Amino acid sequence: MKSTSSNRVVVTGLGVVAPNATNVTRFLEALQNGTSGIRFDQQLADLNFGCQVAGTPPVTQELIDEYLTPLQQRGFKATGMLYGIIAGKQAFADAGLEIAPKEHALEDFGIIFGTGQSGGEKFREAIHLIDEGKVRRLGSTSVIQTMSSGISAWLAGELGAGNRVTSNSSACSTGTEALLMGYELIQSGKAKQMLVGSTSDSGPYIWGGFDAMRILPTGYNENPQAASRPFSDDASGFVPGSGAGALIIESLESARERGASIYCEIIGGAINAGGHRGDGSMTAPNGEAVKKVIRMAMKDAEIESNQVDAINGHITATGKDAYEVRNWSQALERSGDNFPYMNSFKSSIGHCLAAAGSVELVGSVLQLQQQQVFKNNNIHQLHSDITKILSDDRIPTETISIDLNVLLKASFGFGDVNACVVLKRFNE
Repeated sequence: MKSTSSNRVVVTGLGVVAPNATNVTRFLEALQNGTSGIRFDQQLADLNFGCQVAGTPPVTQELIDEYLTPLQQRGFKATGMLYGIIAGKQAFADAGLEIAPKEHALEDFGIIFGTGQSGGEKFREAIHLIDEGKVRRLGSTSVIQTMSSGISAWLAGELGAGNRVTSNSSACSTGTEALLMGYELIQSGKAKQMLVGSTSDSGPYIWGGFDAMRILPTGYNENPQAASRPFSDDASGFVPGSGAGALIIESLESARERGASIYCEIIGGAINAGGHRGDGSMTAPNGEAVKKVIRMAMKDAEIESNQVDAINGHITATGKDAYEVRNWSQALERSGDNFPYMNSFKSSIGHCLAAAGSVELVGSVLQLQQQQVFKNNNIHQLHSDITKILSDDRIPTETISIDLNVLLKASFGFGDVNACVVLKRFNE
C-alpha cells in the first residue's frame, strides 16, 4: 500500500512506433478507425514460414534520418533499438523536457526501457564474421546493438539521463513492468521524471521460434488484415509484431512546476508470477496468479472493482482468450451487463512481444485522454465461452465514447509473469 506521503505520478509524454503508425497522432487515428498494420511479409514466405504475415512498423529512411546521423546509421541493424530510439525521443519531446547540457546529466531523470532481446540481425552478422575469422570487421557498435541494455544506454546518452538507467526483460509483460518500476521510483521520491517503455526487434530471427511452436495463424497469408482475431470464435493464433512504446512519467509536483500537459494519472499497480504452478507453465498463465495481480493492483490503487470502467487486456487471439476473460470476471466479481468495456489492440497491430505492454499502454493512455474505448477488429462471432461471461456490447466492435475514469491495463508473459497497472483520468 502507498504511504500518505507518497508522490502522485502522472503521464506527460508519449511516443510510439507501431505496425500501424510511427507517431502518436497517427497511432490515435489508427486505433480509433481500426486501421491494421498487419501485412504479408515476403521474407517469411521465402523462408518457408507457415505464418507469412506480420506487424512490422513502416519506418521510412526519412524517419530514420530524423533520429540517427549518417555515422550512427553505419552498420546499424538492430531494428528494436531503432524503434526504441524513435519512440523514446518522441516521448521526451512530447513532454517538453530539455536535453541535458554537455557539462552535467539530469540527476532527477532516469530511464527504464526493456526488451526481449536485441539486434538479432546484428548477431547473425557478427556470428558469420567471427566464424570466418574476421573479428576486426565487427565494427565498434556490435556490442551496444546486441546487449539488452543497449537501448537504455543509447537513450541515456542522447538525452543526458543521470538517474537510474537500466533495461528489464519479462517477455510480454516487459513494457507494463517497466512503467511500474519507474512509477515506484517516482512515488518514493528517488526520481522526478522517468522515460519508461519497451521495444522488440522485427524479423524472422525473432518470430521463427513461435512459428515452430505452431501458435501463429497460417490461413491468412492472402488476407493479412483479417489474421489477428482476438475474442473471436475463429481465432487461430497470434500474429507476430514489433515496435516500441514510450512514456514520460513524473511526479505531479514536477509536472506542475514545469507547466506540463498531463495525459492521465497512474494510481497503482502490481507485478507477480505464477511460478508454473497450478495451471501455469512456461507458456501458459497460472489463473490464480492472474486474478491475484489484478486484485493486488486495485488494492494498491485503493479502488473497488465497481470503479473500473474499461480493460485493455493482453488478449492475444489464441485459445486462451476466453480463459483470460474469465479470470478478469472472477477477479473483479463482475459479469454480464456489469462487466467493464474491454478491448485488445492486437487485432490491428498483432502481438508486439516485448513491446506489447508499452505500445498498448500508449493506446490505453490515449483512450483516457479521448474518453473513448477503441474498436475491436475481426470479431466474426464472440467465442461462446466469452458470451457466457459478459454481454456482447462489453466488447465493442466500433469505437465508442464513454465517461472513462479508471482503466486497467494488464500484460501476461511467457514464463508465467504478470503485470497490471491502474490508470485514472487526471483530476486536480
